[in-house]
Parts: sequence; C-alpha cells; structure tokens
Amino acid sequence: MSAVKTAALPNPFALWCGGSLPDAVVAYESWGTLDAARSNAILLFTGLSPTAHAASTPDNRDPGWWEQMIGPGRAIDTDQYFVICINSLGSCFGSTGPASINPATGAAWRLDFPEVAVEDIARSGYEVARSLGIDQLSAVVGPSLGGMVVMAFAACLPGKARRLVSISGSAAASPFAIALRSVQREAVMSDPDWRGGQYVNPLQGPRAGMRIARKLGTITYRSADEWRSRFARSGLGERGLRAAQQASTRVPKGFGPRFAVEGYLEAQAERFVRIFDPNCYLYLSRAMDCFDLSSHGEPSEVLARAGLESALVIGVESDFLFSIDEQAWIAAQLDKAGVNTQFARLPCIEGHDAFLVDLPRFDAAVRGFLNA
Repeated sequence: MSAVKTAALPNPFALWCGGSLPDAVVAYESWGTLDAARSNAILLFTGLSPTAHAASTPDNRDPGWWEQMIGPGRAIDTDQYFVICINSLGSCFGSTGPASINPATGAAWRLDFPEVAVEDIARSGYEVARSLGIDQLSAVVGPSLGGMVVMAFAACLPGKARRLVSISGSAAASPFAIALRSVQREAVMSDPDWRGGQYVNPLQGPRAGMRIARKLGTITYRSADEWRSRFARSGLGERGLRAAQQASTRVPKGFGPRFAVEGYLEAQAERFVRIFDPNCYLYLSRAMDCFDLSSHGEPSEVLARAGLESALVIGVESDFLFSIDEQAWIAAQLDKAGVNTQFARLPCIEGHDAFLVDLPRFDAAVRGFLNA
C-alpha cells in the first residue's frame, strides 16, 4: 500500500520565472502527530531524484531514503515532531511535472511545462503545510537540492519557519556543478530516443542518455577515497556480472564492465532509468543551475528578514559537488544575519552522498540541533 497523499496548490499556481500552473498538486508523506497548537511540524525537502517516501509507514513498510533518521526516538523524532516530506514540484512521483497531464490538452506536458524554479519547490512545500492547517513550521530541512530549497524558503517565506537545516546544499550553483549538469542534460537530449522531449514513456525514451547522466552524477556523489576503499581494483561480483550481461547488448565484446566499480555504476544507472522521467530530470537539473540566493538581495540581509531563530548548516569535507567552502559561506551569511547558527564540518569520506551513508555523524548533528 502507498502512504502518499497529494495536496492541491492554489489554482493557478504562480511561478517564480513567470507563468502559472493550473490544477497543480504536490505529493507528500507524513509521520508523527501534529500538536494542538500546530507548532511541531518539520518540512523535509529531498534531493533531485527521491520520492516523498523518506521513512516507512504503517501503509508502506518499505524503507525510506532517510529511514534511520526519521521515526520514534530517532534524530528527527516523530514522538516529538510531525514530519512532512514532499516530492518536488516538477518531479515524477505524484507531484505535477512535465510527465503530468496538461489539463488544456489532455496529453502530457512534456516541454510545454513552464520553467520551474527552486523557489517554486519551496513555496509549493509551504502550501502543503498550509493545507494541513500549519502556518509556521518548527523547522525546514533539506539535503542537496533540498538544501538549496530551504535557502529559497528563507528568502521567499519570511517568518514561516523558526529553524533551518541546510545539508550539503548551496546558495548558488557553482561553475563546476553547472558544468557537470550541462553535460548530463546534453547526454539525455542528444539521445535519438529523446525525440525532442516527445518520447511516449520513459521506458521507450532516452535510456542511453539517462544512463550516462546517472553514471556521471553517481561518480560525483562519492569521493575518490571512498571509491578506493570500497572497490579498489576488484573484479566483478555477482551483481557486477549481471550488469556486465546487460551491458553486453550495448557495447562491443571486450568493452563491457570488468571491475566492481563499473558494475556498481551499471546497477545504479539501470535502476534510475526504470523509475525517473527524463524531462523531469532536465527541468529539475536546470532549476538547480539557476538558483541564486543573491537574486533576492544581499544574502545576509535576505536571511535577516527570514525571521529564523536558529540554523544548522552541515557540510562534508570530501564533497566536491557541493563543497565544504559553500557550506561555510552559508553558515557565515546566517551568522552575519544575526541567526544563532551551528556549522557542522563532517570528516566523512563518502562525499556528497554522506548524508545517506554516514548516518551516525548526521544523526548526532541533527539530533543535537533539534534538541537544543
């Protein structure tokens, strides 16, 4: 069974870059109990690709993408907080996006979908909370793209959150990240099966381009030290052999995977192309490139207007996609804004994906902040 619910957005929903969306919805899941004052809600934003299923529920026992962080007695304690996780506007797991039906035509939006911005994801998340009768959130939390979204939330919705937790995010995409994502998008759009965005469904769409894009992303989500300690030059295991067999239909004999790390990339790519819509990927990728907190004004002044009581910024020293210097800059701007700010500089070797892997360190940082 699914625990996913949907909340209707104001109709039409005005977009940051212009235009609007009719009949838009956002998918979400929730955990815990909202208190009588409606003051204990935490709004969680995701990275680019996850669903709203951050933790298991009685209706869906499958582990969520942050299973060990959310629940009774965990860092985000559902005995204390009512937690809402949304699927980003523009994504493909229940929220309105390019794969959704355009009510004006009865067909999928595809590239007729208007440009979606990080600010729109922030505002749509707040509208979900508001649909549940919540005016002000106890905290907004987000990793990766979600870390960018919580910064946009502070800029666009002053006074609507008391606390902020930004994890491996960015106040503006770095040139390195923009360059990487531009190559990923080119891989998708240069695949003949993309058909100018008019593919029939993802399984008949630009699978080769999406595989390359996902492999490139996966490489940057970890660090060189983590790749070395995890795989070294090991040969293919059982999963890698399966990946090699699948790859054998795409590459000439002798050029398929031989090393364990290649098998891992094959498995990650194969899973991704089965679940994620290519056009949604393009839209969210571009939204990340275009976000810049300074477009709202001088950053510390913007954050001063946000009305935050406190903030936690978590960065990982081995993250070269969203660098530790970017996290330090965010923390400095919050501090300059007069916000009581903690900066957790974590020595994890897992790179950008550390928030999904090195859970004891993230548990300690988040738990300590929320309990302070």
